[in-house]
Amino acid sequence: MKQIIQLSLVSSLLLSAGFSWSQETIKIGVSGPYTGGSSSMGVSMRDGVRLAAEEINKAGGVLGKKIQLVERDDEAKNERGVQIAQELINKEQVVATVGFINTGVAQAAQRFYQEAKIPVMNNVATGSILTQQFKAPDHTENYIFRNAAHDSIQAPMIVEEAVVRRGFKKVAILADSTNYGQLGLADLEKALTSKNIKAVAVEKFNIKDIDMTAQLLKAKEAGAEVILTYGIGPELAQIANGMTKLGWKVPMIGSWTLSMANFIDNAGQGGQGARMPQTFIQEPNTVKRKAFIDAYIKSFKPKNNRIDSPVSAAQAYDSIYLLTAAIKQAGSTNGVKIKEALENLQTKVEGVVTVYDHPYTKDDHEAITANIPVFGEVKSGRVVYAYQEDQDKGADLRLKDKKAATAKK
Repeated sequence: MKQIIQLSLVSSLLLSAGFSWSQETIKIGVSGPYTGGSSSMGVSMRDGVRLAAEEINKAGGVLGKKIQLVERDDEAKNERGVQIAQELINKEQVVATVGFINTGVAQAAQRFYQEAKIPVMNNVATGSILTQQFKAPDHTENYIFRNAAHDSIQAPMIVEEAVVRRGFKKVAILADSTNYGQLGLADLEKALTSKNIKAVAVEKFNIKDIDMTAQLLKAKEAGAEVILTYGIGPELAQIANGMTKLGWKVPMIGSWTLSMANFIDNAGQGGQGARMPQTFIQEPNTVKRKAFIDAYIKSFKPKNNRIDSPVSAAQAYDSIYLLTAAIKQAGSTNGVKIKEALENLQTKVEGVVTVYDHPYTKDDHEAITANIPVFGEVKSGRVVYAYQEDQDKGADLRLKDKKAATAKK
């Protein structure tokens, strides 16, 4: 009997200690694909989050508490994203979640956070619809935020680059069959229409497709001068490799995912010259960026000191600082109060991508405007500035264009 009582006391103490420990941390969910074709984005995102959380914890945490990351691999699967959302909300009781790499996963999962009044910071997924899912007048409150360049920014940039700056009139579009690819395709076609141009070929491919010959032959036969793409690294590499096999080479210009390591490495020489919008290029051209790059390389030791997905890492890093600034301002981990603080941040947040000065309002949950991204180009196994003038001004921070954001409402 005495032994049973002693065991009960030990159990009670352990439970009490566990409860006390959980109360002394602030749980933030981190959801992304750490395996599979999207993993170079997911792992870079996760590591950017880890780096920021470590820095914040070393500096004393937030509201006197440490950040505790609750990481889950969504495998780029919609159903897995939904399971994770429910687990993070109900079991882990996170105060916010960052991540989402894939637009489809975000669309499927973030409605659970919306219902639970828990803020989501999309730091990579770019589908234009994501921050619009729960906007007025259908919804009085919106818990979905983003600090990535959405596709309604990227698609016009891609078309401007192809049609205006480089003078191509016959364009083909190759987009994958996911929500990301098809929503991006719609944005591209809309941007082309604004230039009075219709694509000479529009072709679809699936995730894990390894032969793009049929799609490329249709584009070639239609006289395409340039290929515009919306997909992710492994399949984009197959487009480049397919052109090499056909002995047909035209420029590739696409969404930011052409910067993924598994595009650059798998495409090899065939990927040289591919161009894409980027919010961040791995160049130490400011004190903040140099510190971030140096710390990332020291902590995670990427091959050849190249971050697999620099954009994912940088935006993820910034997302944690944005969230913690909101928690500090709110003086609370209550989701409603965090959301309200994000919509009216009183302190500037110095990030890697930009300095965030009142990045959000109640009606505008996008931190990035069209003036911030620049064009990157694949060269010698990494992404560099495509234009010399952008490189020369790389140290000049591009701040959110609030007039443009207001005019778009």
